[in-house]
Amino acid sequence: MPSLKMLKTILNEYGISWVMNRTLYSAKVKLLNTLPLAEKIFEVNGKVVKRVDLFPLDADKIANFIKALPVDEKQNLVAQADAACQGKILGFSSIKLDYGTPINWQLNPLTGKSCDITKKWYQIPDFDKNRGDIKVIWEISRFSHFLTLARAYLLSSNKKYYTAFSEQLSDWLKKNPYDFGSNYKCGQECSLRMANVLLTYSVFQKSGVATSQDTENVEKLIDWCYRRVRSNFFYAYKCIKNNHTLSELMGMIIGAWCCVDNEQLAKAYKTLDEVVTEQFFEDGGYRQYSFNYQRLALQDLECILAMEQNTGQSISKLNKERILKSALLLYQCQNEHGDVPNYGSNDGALIFPVTSCSYWDFRPVINTIYALIRGSRLYDTGIYDEELFWFVQNIPVGKANIERISSSFPKAGVYTIRKDKYWLMVILNDYHSRPAHMDQLHIDLWVGGRNILCDAGTYSYASDLGKELLHNDSHNTIVYDYQQQMKTYGPFMVYDWTKSSNIQYKTSSFVGKMESKNGYIHYRDIRAQDAKLTIVDTIIGIPGKEFEIHFHTPFVFKENNESVEICNDNVSICELSSELPFYIKKSKRSLYYLKVEETEYLVFKGKVGAEGSQTVCTNINIF
Repeated sequence: MPSLKMLKTILNEYGISWVMNRTLYSAKVKLLNTLPLAEKIFEVNGKVVKRVDLFPLDADKIANFIKALPVDEKQNLVAQADAACQGKILGFSSIKLDYGTPINWQLNPLTGKSCDITKKWYQIPDFDKNRGDIKVIWEISRFSHFLTLARAYLLSSNKKYYTAFSEQLSDWLKKNPYDFGSNYKCGQECSLRMANVLLTYSVFQKSGVATSQDTENVEKLIDWCYRRVRSNFFYAYKCIKNNHTLSELMGMIIGAWCCVDNEQLAKAYKTLDEVVTEQFFEDGGYRQYSFNYQRLALQDLECILAMEQNTGQSISKLNKERILKSALLLYQCQNEHGDVPNYGSNDGALIFPVTSCSYWDFRPVINTIYALIRGSRLYDTGIYDEELFWFVQNIPVGKANIERISSSFPKAGVYTIRKDKYWLMVILNDYHSRPAHMDQLHIDLWVGGRNILCDAGTYSYASDLGKELLHNDSHNTIVYDYQQQMKTYGPFMVYDWTKSSNIQYKTSSFVGKMESKNGYIHYRDIRAQDAKLTIVDTIIGIPGKEFEIHFHTPFVFKENNESVEICNDNVSICELSSELPFYIKKSKRSLYYLKVEETEYLVFKGKVGAEGSQTVCTNINIF
């Protein structure tokens, strides 16, 4: 049980309204488990679905684009689609998941355990070590693989991909009666399911192969999922207050339009404007302090922006500017190949996989958001343009000329410094909403398009390793007296938020202060020259207490007498040195959800001086 002191801190940081709403929701779930008949109190009535032709995409243009892809990309698309026909998908863009033929929609393929379809959604626990991560069960029911089937059909005109879509949708409806089983547990999952089904149905309908039975099945899915979102929206809106809220508003808009529920449609857009203002900072930062979730939010919004022509309603101009700034923030944090740092929580989400780009290539969504709001593309033409064809009616010809430069995003807590040989990102937040990772004053270093000093990632929310990777030990920052920057409770609660101050930023330098309520202060001063970085860390704490400075890399460390080089294929990339003794330890990094690789990290170890502080200089020479 949380202590009185902890509760007081949570009330102060999260706000009394959030605590009350979260308590009310917990009481609701307990009531439902104790008295299932109480479900009638919270359930809304279903609506008649009257139309499903929501997305005005041009199937012929998408087909022509896909047919012009490189041969290896087309072969890869066909291979993934063939596997999806058999219930085998690439989960979280990285791991092969086999749900069987016919598909077991309640199965976790990694553990072989299934959820009980006879149980209502509220009777199924979020976390179950025997069953494993519930996100693995949900992955196939997001229907993102339906988009793969649609893309393969547009490439080949092979009706087996349509047949797989039609039969799997029919099977899902038979085996997932409303509101039984794990797949009604999350309104966000229902919303993504609606969007992916409608996008896929639009391709097959416009291609002339969809039947009246398909239309009925799509209508039934919209009815059930819209009802689930409306019945439990309080949780996303008042308790979670993150990307889930945006996804469920997308689902609300889809369901309201399909049901000609004009009152609910207007209400959803009004709420959407409120939520966008709350979740996106003035400089483009996103409240979850995560690039992966920032992309998820932007993909939700590109879908909503694409629907504006049919819904007749719109996000406000002011909020479109916030959304645009968010895309441009990501643009300034990219390397030349479209990759971004693995910043913050990363659950592997890529909700609309409608390009042949890698999971880490953020160009598709950034380009699409820019085109939807500004009417021009942000990059030269490339395979990432396919996302434009799915969500933008009038494909832009003109290209903006925006240079990547050293940039400061103080509300977002993100700062970049760019030089000819390298660029780096520094994180220092003055938190406005719930943190997740202990990554204050973490630095990411990129040389020649490669992430040389990296974040260790997330792995899984339902594992011990996932909990470890949240800690400052797994970031390129200070570890003082084996303390974390903040305290945690349960799987997601972070409290005793750090405070930041004394931030001084220039295009070639950064200075900032982080104060932890766990008993120490960390100052970091970074000076960048053309081929050299100087990092001066000052630690204020109890005299004699030990501290470590961590540097994680996916490459190989090579020890010299007084320095350490980072090498790739025996070629030195950079050299790190300090007056402190050092050692190298084995570590783990997760670039993709539920996928991990062995890495190393360098530790410079010291003690706080007799006067209660210690200053240490680390030099990084770029070769």
